[in-house]
Amino acid sequence: MLKNWTNIFLYHIRNNKLFTALNILGLSIGIAGLIFATLYWNDEHNYNDWNPEKENVYQALSVVGKDMIWPNNLASYEPYFKKEIKELDSYCYFENWYSNKIIKHKDKKGIFTITNTQKNFFDFFPFEFIKGNSKTALNDENSIALSEEAATKLFGTENPIGKEVSYSDKKLIVRGVYTIPGKSSLAPQALTCLLDARLKDDYDQWGNFNYGLMLKIKNPNNKVVVIRKMEQLLYMNRTVKWAKEEGITPKEWNEKNGSENTKIILEPLKDARLHSIVDGYAEGRGNYQFLMIMMGLSVLILILSVFNYVNLATANAIKRAKEVGVRKISGASKSNIVLQFLFEIVLITFFSLLLSLAIVELSLPYYNEFLEKKLIIYGSQFYYELVIIFILTVIIAGIFPAIYVSNFEALKVLKGNFGRSKGGVWLRNGMLIFQFAIASFFIIGSYIVYEQVHFLSTRELGFKGEQVLQIKYRKPDFDFKDKNISEKLFTRYQTLKQEIAKINGVTQVATGAFSFGNSDNSSSSFTYHDINIQGQNMAVDFGMLEMLKIKMAQGRYLDNRISSDTIDAVMVNEAALKLMKEKSPIGKIVNWNGNKLKIIGIVKDFNFWGPKAEIPPMVFFHLKTIDWMNMNVNNIFVKVNPNEIENTIPALEKFWAKNIDSDYPFNYDFVDKAYARTYKEFVNQKNLFSLLNIVVILIALFGLFALASYSIERRMKEIAIRKTLGAETTVLLKELSKQYIVFCVIGFLIAVFPGYYLLNKWLENFVFRIDMTVFPFVFGFILLLVLTLIIVLSRAYQATKTDVLKYLKYE
Repeated sequence: MLKNWTNIFLYHIRNNKLFTALNILGLSIGIAGLIFATLYWNDEHNYNDWNPEKENVYQALSVVGKDMIWPNNLASYEPYFKKEIKELDSYCYFENWYSNKIIKHKDKKGIFTITNTQKNFFDFFPFEFIKGNSKTALNDENSIALSEEAATKLFGTENPIGKEVSYSDKKLIVRGVYTIPGKSSLAPQALTCLLDARLKDDYDQWGNFNYGLMLKIKNPNNKVVVIRKMEQLLYMNRTVKWAKEEGITPKEWNEKNGSENTKIILEPLKDARLHSIVDGYAEGRGNYQFLMIMMGLSVLILILSVFNYVNLATANAIKRAKEVGVRKISGASKSNIVLQFLFEIVLITFFSLLLSLAIVELSLPYYNEFLEKKLIIYGSQFYYELVIIFILTVIIAGIFPAIYVSNFEALKVLKGNFGRSKGGVWLRNGMLIFQFAIASFFIIGSYIVYEQVHFLSTRELGFKGEQVLQIKYRKPDFDFKDKNISEKLFTRYQTLKQEIAKINGVTQVATGAFSFGNSDNSSSSFTYHDINIQGQNMAVDFGMLEMLKIKMAQGRYLDNRISSDTIDAVMVNEAALKLMKEKSPIGKIVNWNGNKLKIIGIVKDFNFWGPKAEIPPMVFFHLKTIDWMNMNVNNIFVKVNPNEIENTIPALEKFWAKNIDSDYPFNYDFVDKAYARTYKEFVNQKNLFSLLNIVVILIALFGLFALASYSIERRMKEIAIRKTLGAETTVLLKELSKQYIVFCVIGFLIAVFPGYYLLNKWLENFVFRIDMTVFPFVFGFILLLVLTLIIVLSRAYQATKTDVLKYLKYE
């Protein structure tokens, strides 16, 4: 029986090469899209899945002021954790970013990502130890634990346990070598235990939110109790204490500072990657919205492919009607015929699956580059999902065509006059309408996404970053307790600035305690006439704003000829001025953390943190005015002559390696390109939507071609009679195409509301966005209608040119 079915299947493939190719291609594209999305889904959901503590570990987040949530915490909690918060099982402070530092052993060295933490870190992230153990790996401040990768690079096959390495002018002993079992929100190449001394120095600093903090609670039901006790500590030691110092009530202090009491959020580790409200771990957050977009679009395309297959299969079924009739007369049961056609869809789906895997394998490098990931096809979980995709495709794509064909009435078929099932007609037409709806959504979506990304790339940013290099500047290791460290760092920078300015092609050199496209900047509050404003600290050197062509709305820039500009001068941006509610700000005094600063200028608003970020209040002052800001300088900005750039950059690199940093590679970026990367994910989404739009339109047109072919084939006798009675070709074309115009309109109308709602939700990601207008919808409808008419009219025109005698000679 199987051999017979296989022979019949191969026979129909040879005689219907186009339909078979369209079937397999459409299904393989749909399955490949879902495989890509599944790989991405699995990778994102695998973060921390290996960690047995993921349900028990909470990261503490601080809500400071209105809508300002930080993943940083106070060191001041530590003395109270054991004494007053008995519900806690344990806690661990850590740096929630990576330091990229050099570790040396004898003549070998490497730059590694390093997390500085407390000694019980491995109770929260229980990495697997291949040498040493988690209890002693970070036993004291002289200990370091290395990843297997770092240990191999530094020690080769030598056992590193007990060996000495150099790190930041310190000698540390390797106590352990670990591997990370899976994707992890923290995956450093080395861990040190140097945080305790810094924590103790900050115990009395109830305004310094500097540290990541993980907590374990004895009973998860006491989570609210822990939060309440931490908030009470904040209230007593911040609000009450500071209000008392000012001689006002806590309520008045809150009103004055424009905020309620600082709140605490405890967020479980299991939510860190996809559902966190803030970027609190060094490996960063995933983009859950983009993940859902990928999955949703992939499922839509697979549904489209399956519907396309059903339409193609039913359109081709007429040619197999007599085969079914003969089989029924020969004694074949209805179930036997259903099984035969299911057997064929199994084979087609299997070949489609193989082709889809080939497409995925060939395209995976480009997909990884697109997502900036390293996805590979492996693992039982993925193959389990692949089997589910296969089975669902067979069931959905195979059941209707098989039952439809098996219901042909044998006698009518053999007479060449079998009727159509009204239910089958409605189902096919419904699937075509749904295909039109999906195609409409993709066309409208592609247009809106393109317009938004184009708007982002062309809008006025408020600064000019062309030919300005942002060079990564690694300061020498310094002691935080050194009272003169700020002056030493500024003096070193000034010396480097003078030398860099001498390089041929360099036109300007300056710096600032910030970086483009990076939101990790210093923030402090300042007051003006009892109005408290949380602002971004923009410490700059002379000429920094001028170099970037950032304009002034009022007043003037910092001037190196005016000595007071390094003592008590300050500039604020327009966003800060609105909160200050001051019409004549020049010359007015603001209180910045106890420093009385005089406003000399109002900087026009500009945005360099990316399309998702609002322009915050900003406070600009010279690096010497608030000297500790020198410790936050991590970039030197150099403007170069565009005509000499090819020679200037190599000269800068040579100077850098010789005079500034021989251990680290020369790392630079153009400011405008650094900003462009802040909306790269949206450029990727635009490219993805455009690519999928082409795929969806092609698949939808395949389905339209199939149904039009089926419908016209069923009406060929009617067409022949009409032609015999003198009907003109234009009348026939109108009659044959009008139902598809109706289907197109219905499909478009179905897509309008979800398209508007979902795309508007996507646009909410942006502070600066286009307005939703009617034009993308009109454009989408017209394009879809034109494509529909091209397919239907070409097929109908071909039908009107058929010899009528072929269909009427037996009447």
